[in-house]
Amino acid sequence: MEFLSFLNSGWVLAMLGASLAVGLACVGSAKGTGLVGEAASGLLSEDNSKFGSLLVLQILPGTQGLYGFVVWFIATMMKIPELQAQAGGITLEQGAAIFAACLPIAIAGLLSAIAQGRVAAAGVSIIAKKPEAQGNSLVMCIVVEFYAIISLLASLLMIINVSAS
Repeated sequence: MEFLSFLNSGWVLAMLGASLAVGLACVGSAKGTGLVGEAASGLLSEDNSKFGSLLVLQILPGTQGLYGFVVWFIATMMKIPELQAQAGGITLEQGAAIFAACLPIAIAGLLSAIAQGRVAAAGVSIIAKKPEAQGNSLVMCIVVEFYAIISLLASLLMIINVSAS
C-alpha cells in the first residue's frame, strides 16, 4: 500500500517530466552530433586542416542536451525540494505542472537537435566546397538553435512559476 501511495504522489510526475527533459534532449543531441560527425569524418579524411571549422558545427547540436540538463537541474535540485519543504510533499497538481513545464525542452530539444544536426551536416558539404562560407553554415545552424532557446526559456519560466500553494 505504501508503494501505491508513492506512485500517486506529484513527485513521480515531476521527476518523470525532469527525466524526459534531459533524456529526450540528450537523445536528440547524440543523434545530431552523430550526423555531423559522420559527415565531417569524410571531409577530414581528405583535409585535416578544416577540423576547427567542423568541430564548431558538430558542437552546436549538442547544446540542446545541455538545455535539457539545465531544466532537469532546476526542477530536481531546486523546485522539487522547495515544494517538498514548503508543503511537506508535492501534490498531483504541482507534479503535473512541473511535468508539463518540462515538455517544451524535452520535445523541442529532441527535434531541434536532430534538425540542427542535419543543417550542420549540410554545412560540412558547404565547407568542403567553399571554406570561406563557414559563417553561412553557422548562421543556418543558429536559426534552428533559436527555437531550442525559446523552449528552454519556456520550460524554465513555467518551472519557476509552480507555486507551493
